[in-house]
Amino acid sequence: MWEQYFNATSVTETLDLLAANQEKARIVAGATDLILEMERGVRKGIEVLIDTSRIPGLDSIRLDEDGWLHIGPNVTHNHCAASKLLREYAFPLVQAAWQVGSPQIRNRGTVAGNLITASPANDTISPLVALGAKVKLASTAGTREVFLKDFYTGVRKTVMAADEMLVDICFPVMTKQQHGTFIKFALRRAQAISLLNITVILTIVEDRVEKAAITLGAVAPTIIHAVDAENFLVGKALTTEVIRQAADLTMQASRPISDVRSSNAYRRNMVRVMARRALQAIADGNETEGIPETPVLLWGQDEYPHGHVNTMTEIDPKTPIRTRINGQNYQFENGQGKTLLRLLREDAGLIGTKEGCAEGECGACTVYLDGVAVMACMVPAPRANGAEIVTVEGLSDNGRLHPVQQAFVEAGAVQCGYCTPGFVMSAAKLLEERKNPSKDEIRQAITGNLCRCTGYYKIVEAIEKAARMEG
Repeated sequence: MWEQYFNATSVTETLDLLAANQEKARIVAGATDLILEMERGVRKGIEVLIDTSRIPGLDSIRLDEDGWLHIGPNVTHNHCAASKLLREYAFPLVQAAWQVGSPQIRNRGTVAGNLITASPANDTISPLVALGAKVKLASTAGTREVFLKDFYTGVRKTVMAADEMLVDICFPVMTKQQHGTFIKFALRRAQAISLLNITVILTIVEDRVEKAAITLGAVAPTIIHAVDAENFLVGKALTTEVIRQAADLTMQASRPISDVRSSNAYRRNMVRVMARRALQAIADGNETEGIPETPVLLWGQDEYPHGHVNTMTEIDPKTPIRTRINGQNYQFENGQGKTLLRLLREDAGLIGTKEGCAEGECGACTVYLDGVAVMACMVPAPRANGAEIVTVEGLSDNGRLHPVQQAFVEAGAVQCGYCTPGFVMSAAKLLEERKNPSKDEIRQAITGNLCRCTGYYKIVEAIEKAARMEG
């Protein structure tokens, strides 16, 4: 799919590579969008991938002395879900990040990548536009800042030049007078693309709206403001009638399309419903409900593990991939243009990791990459160079089953068994993170894993049993 793959160690290296390769190059951090687009032929002519996921310091979330929050280009959606700073000062962004994909996707996918992909259905764009965010773009010629509302020129189109890298996302913190919420409407509770999403942020002083921001996703070519609704709310209290009229005005701002997932008429009506729900939640003071205080991340620890490298490596068809899998050293002479999933199955012979959907939907290919649960079908194989990988074959200890594996057998949690390795990997990482997880936390952990045979009851029972065995 690509000819050269660079594991970069600095922003300077990345900018030099972009300048040298221009349209032929793309940056990858999570690669959860780009790798699928390349496999499907949507993105053509890309010969060089520059992996920035190992550059130190790019996954920080910090508050500066002027009251602006800064999000680095390697900050993942799970970083946002776990961030105390964002929970205090930008909760709508936390809500949006938490509803992206699954734990495995949130461990790879970055907020910066979500913005750059530029789909109007991408969840984190709406809250960031409502927050008044801007992005910093860097190239070898210098840097420039662009407000996010001006960043988009159409569906999957931005003002970024071919030699630019997004190096920072920043926005002012929400004040104590500001109240906000994000609501996503989709066809299922996890692993779903937004039919529409809405962010509402209101500045309320003495029970009256002083300023309003209402942004809508997936109802126009780009994220839009419901300007008439915003203006209508100013100076008013959130009464039932005011909320109703503001919701109607929000609906009138939308101009959705019809597609296989929904008609435009249904989407328009749901814009009104979602706007009313968001405004009512703020009026009732429960706009932050529904997001766990300590979300399941599948990191196995409190801090996101790192797989930094000290020297930039270039992987081309003639360069071997050197990695460690299940504690053993491997060197692959082939597979440089594959996904990690196919490298593991076809070149390492580790077929316990299954290929189900090959697009990050089913979780059958879940492995640990540098200590974090990810979907191997979404990871370029060269990312394995210098990395530590664990597959389901590596869970057993000298032939003794892992407690999760043993519990799956004893609880009868296996039917056809195809999805089982992915469930086992997610569950084992959960138990590293939580010794005694609640049933809700178990369900959170396996939202990225699909089973076609069961009702999941035995799977949840097996994980509860494994927790007792380990405890």
